[in-house]
Amino acid sequence: MPFTPLHLGPGAAFKALGGARFSFMVFGGSQVLMDLEPMVQMLRGASVLHGSSHTLGGALAIGALAGAIGRPISAFVLERLRIPHHPFTWRASFAGAFVGTLSHLLLDGLMHPDMHPLRPLSDAAPWFGALPVGALHLACLALGALGGAVVCVRLWVDGKA
Repeated sequence: MPFTPLHLGPGAAFKALGGARFSFMVFGGSQVLMDLEPMVQMLRGASVLHGSSHTLGGALAIGALAGAIGRPISAFVLERLRIPHHPFTWRASFAGAFVGTLSHLLLDGLMHPDMHPLRPLSDAAPWFGALPVGALHLACLALGALGGAVVCVRLWVDGKA
């Protein structure tokens, strides 16, 4: 299923590590952008869902786009909703974007047999099946819980994530 919320678990952990230098909102947006192609392919009834968007080149291109549009969109939303936050930097936007697209590539590469992240250089699926899907899902949930807890403590202490 495209747009899995499980991808957000590692994002929460990265937010806990990066603090103001990492945008969780842009991370989330990059996840959606990555899965637009599989969504379209599902709607078309295609047998291969993960194409060029799920290659290293595609992830880098989508990361660049997500970083460029993520800062102005996220800053606008945060201001409009009056959500307290650290100053929103380009560095945080691009960190969220590229961590988002590259982690997406890794996570999907572990569980989808139609993933070929090194195309056009190789048709290999280098990490497919390296971790059972159930363990992958549990790891994503655990990272989300841990990262979320750290972010909540920071919010409680200083009022900003």
